[in-house]
Amino acid sequence: MILLDRVSKVYGKEVAALDRISLHVEQDEFVIIIGSSGAGKSTLLKLLTREEKQSSGKIVIGNIDYDKLKDKEIPYLRRKIGVVFQDFKLLPNKNVFENVAFALEIVGHSNREIKHTVPKVLNVVGLRGKEKRMPAELSGGERQRVSIARAIVRQPKILVADEPTGNLDPRHAWDIIRILEKINRFGTTVLLTTHNQEIVNKLKRRVVTLQDGRIISDKAHGEYT
Repeated sequence: MILLDRVSKVYGKEVAALDRISLHVEQDEFVIIIGSSGAGKSTLLKLLTREEKQSSGKIVIGNIDYDKLKDKEIPYLRRKIGVVFQDFKLLPNKNVFENVAFALEIVGHSNREIKHTVPKVLNVVGLRGKEKRMPAELSGGERQRVSIARAIVRQPKILVADEPTGNLDPRHAWDIIRILEKINRFGTTVLLTTHNQEIVNKLKRRVVTLQDGRIISDKAHGEYT
């Protein structure tokens, strides 16, 4: 599903954000990526979504070889990868339904398809009945649920969750983690970056640890170290 083979990303002449990392993630896996600020987590995610290009090495997702990826094919790639951010990135002038629907509108789905699909996705993330609420009327946890719904409404093969609980209190943080686990059970590969030690240790999932741009640990049932 995801293959990185000796991938490096160098900024300028000397700064190596990633240094020859190799990683293989199977379809349907739930992988937690940890590391201190500057370890390379964000750079790794930007390479996967092709916001950045690797300086060397090979990246393959599914049957897409990034070395052969043309600029016009990047939107197609990004339909396969849903992204959830720490700061939600919702459209403040659109309600819950409209925020999620927007992800379908921009790729040309019909109104009929949107009306059929969006309620199902809102149900998955526990927002049934809040379709007409504006982002400012929602709690932080609810806004993150909208963000997740928007990320999965196009049924991506991979969901990248970049510090999705960073702005939430512990109860709402766990609500979000349970939703990510549900989405993973539906067959979506999940990559989660987090600094939350309790979440990492209780989930007992595969944990990949980055330090100074290198993978220093990759354990099937890892803990935050």
